[in-house]
Amino acid sequence: MSISLTRRRFAASALAVGLSLSAVFSAGVAQAADPVRVGILIPGSKSDKGWMESGYDGLTAAQKQYGDKVKVQMIENINYADMEQALTNLASKNQLVIGVGGQTQAAVMKVAKRFPNTKFSIVGGNKSDPMPNVAGYDVKQAEIAFVAGASAAMLSKTGVVSYVGGMEIPSIVNAGKEFGKGAAYVNPNIKYVENYTGDFDDVAKAKEATLAAIAQGADVHYHILNLGLRGMEQAARDKNTHIIGSYTDRCGSDPLYPAYSITGVGYQVQYAIGEMVDGKWQAGYKPFGLAMGPQASDMVICGATPEQKAKIDAIKKDIQSGKIKVLEG
Repeated sequence: MSISLTRRRFAASALAVGLSLSAVFSAGVAQAADPVRVGILIPGSKSDKGWMESGYDGLTAAQKQYGDKVKVQMIENINYADMEQALTNLASKNQLVIGVGGQTQAAVMKVAKRFPNTKFSIVGGNKSDPMPNVAGYDVKQAEIAFVAGASAAMLSKTGVVSYVGGMEIPSIVNAGKEFGKGAAYVNPNIKYVENYTGDFDDVAKAKEATLAAIAQGADVHYHILNLGLRGMEQAARDKNTHIIGSYTDRCGSDPLYPAYSITGVGYQVQYAIGEMVDGKWQAGYKPFGLAMGPQASDMVICGATPEQKAKIDAIKKDIQSGKIKVLEG
């Protein structure tokens, strides 16, 4: 068969190919110019030096990484009663909605039923009834809280450590229990003081709870608080005690903090956005924790001795192997 073409036929074919390539190119440009729309609910303050700030840090890292591939709408500082309305607003305008914190889970599950074509990711989500458009990312806070408790016991000079949690919900309570167990694992004679304020952001209540623990001898404190952390800081500075920070390693930035537990809240926000941009987003429960590496979960004593570091590494290894069993959440 001859493959020769007349000039007219060749010109016509070339024109058709040119038009076809032009159409493909135009479609590619249009697709590239259409960013993934992401809505994110940060219930507390994005500058709380805790969970919410870590989530916001992950958002800004994702924006830097993906540039004009994503378009973000953020709602910040929302009361529990207003979460459903805020999530509805985000779901009506975005392809992916991220709830930062387990306290958003109940509202996310309700709103997701009304927006089946919108995807939802819960950072700090627990196992629940599966939905085809909801992903729950478990930071496994109780897991790293055990390691934080062990670290607190190593750092304490009085043999008394304390924990202040915000809302008394399962994940926060389980973290408190494991913090106490971790402290006792290192020092069986440790005294452990545990309090809940009922509010992640109440500065006065957090200060009061911390002062009550200090009155019982506590000199190292751990927390799951948002803005309430400022109350703990006030009490600790006044009484010359110390805090194990949460969520992000900021060693060297403040002598009030001799150690940090890294709970990858920001890492999970960045993960959710990345999965969406890459077309890999999946519904369902996904555990993070120590098994996902130091970005997801880790414990750092600032200027740790070789003995302290070896002990922390051994405890992390035993948790991952199942030798040390911790609660969910």
